[in-house]
Amino acid sequence: MTATTDPYASTTDSAEGPVFTVTGQDWDTIDASAVEGDHLVINMGPQHPSTHGVLRLILEIDGETVRDARAGVGYLHTGIEKNMEYRTWTQGVTFCTRMDYVAPFSNEAAYVMAVEKLLGIEAPEKAQVMRVLLLELNRVSSHLVALATGGMEIGALTVMTCGFRDRELILDLFEMITGLRMNHAFIRPGGVAQDMPAGGIEKLRSTVRLLKKRLPEYAALCNANPIFKGRLKGVGHLDLSGCLALGLTGPILRATGYDWDLRKKQPYWGYETYDFDVVTRDEPDAYGRFRVRLDEMWESIKIVEQATERLAAMEGQPVMVADKKIAWPSQLSVGSDGQGNSAEHIKHIMGESMEALIHHFKIVTEGFRVPAGQAYASVEAPRGEIGCHVVSDGGTRPYRAHFRDPSFVNLQGTSVMSEGGMLSDVIVAIASIDPVMGGVDR
Repeated sequence: MTATTDPYASTTDSAEGPVFTVTGQDWDTIDASAVEGDHLVINMGPQHPSTHGVLRLILEIDGETVRDARAGVGYLHTGIEKNMEYRTWTQGVTFCTRMDYVAPFSNEAAYVMAVEKLLGIEAPEKAQVMRVLLLELNRVSSHLVALATGGMEIGALTVMTCGFRDRELILDLFEMITGLRMNHAFIRPGGVAQDMPAGGIEKLRSTVRLLKKRLPEYAALCNANPIFKGRLKGVGHLDLSGCLALGLTGPILRATGYDWDLRKKQPYWGYETYDFDVVTRDEPDAYGRFRVRLDEMWESIKIVEQATERLAAMEGQPVMVADKKIAWPSQLSVGSDGQGNSAEHIKHIMGESMEALIHHFKIVTEGFRVPAGQAYASVEAPRGEIGCHVVSDGGTRPYRAHFRDPSFVNLQGTSVMSEGGMLSDVIVAIASIDPVMGGVDR
């Protein structure tokens, strides 16, 4: 070893060859003559602009060829599932909505469906239509982020600017309907938090019209683009048997030609009454997954149009179960300024009925009790199947809530998609998985 200026840099021998310990600026202190070839173990991430968040990839490379790839997760661990054990059943929605922050409604949907199974209740029809509407708008916005970030990571910056431009339209809708652009906590046990706002139906119609004009731009930019196809076709290949062995779902699985979609295979909240197709493709690579997501946005737009027309005919119908011992916030209509409770509700609980005030206090601070037992529910999220297993001991808080997040499961494909390919293709493979680390680490 040559003379070093870094006291922490060293070389030690092992049965597998020399091991170099390097820090910071000390690459010049390594005796490269001791290594045969260009065999290196490197970290890509967790602070790398192209790893889709704080994902750490441990890559063993030989020159530019990836020999071994492993995903290192946990850098965005937030203790969401544990925190839910210390909150009421309704407050749990506020936590789980923050897991996969690109598709928050899917997190809420899986959890609420499981809780409603334990309670033995079903949300009113209008609430179910609103849930479907929001889930499908969220699928479009999530796929736009997948295309935008994937394009940005390979240098297609126009795709990125278009993707985030069109996502803003959908976030504006979310803000109008739920009050928030993300982390909504809008789907609640028993229904949804609020009815459709004034002007909401027309805003939906105008936004869908604009999206239908803009979505063809992505096909025009990418589908036959020789540079785009050259970077994606044949990269990140994983066939049907590999997906089934690893439990991969979503666009990755449907790109192999298998039409697995819970909205069709195990319908929930009336999905069987909507007219839409499950998009599949016989190209189990990054390009095939891109095309599946592109086509799925059109199918979601079809569902959104149908849900919008149904809502237009449901004026005045309830959006929360009638049982006031469960429903929160069935009576807590929002004030005219969009903040806090309405003046009518405050007048009722503070000036007219002591019983109403007591009930309000109890359901907000303590919550409702859920019969002892356990339930599992799953929905088709933008990235695949998200499931929630909840356990109740008969109390006002979950004894346990555990999620099967599709990003976490799908990341198992990192190794088989990357090994044997080029270092630059790792970026494309990860982008085609489209992981969200908030959901992975929780």
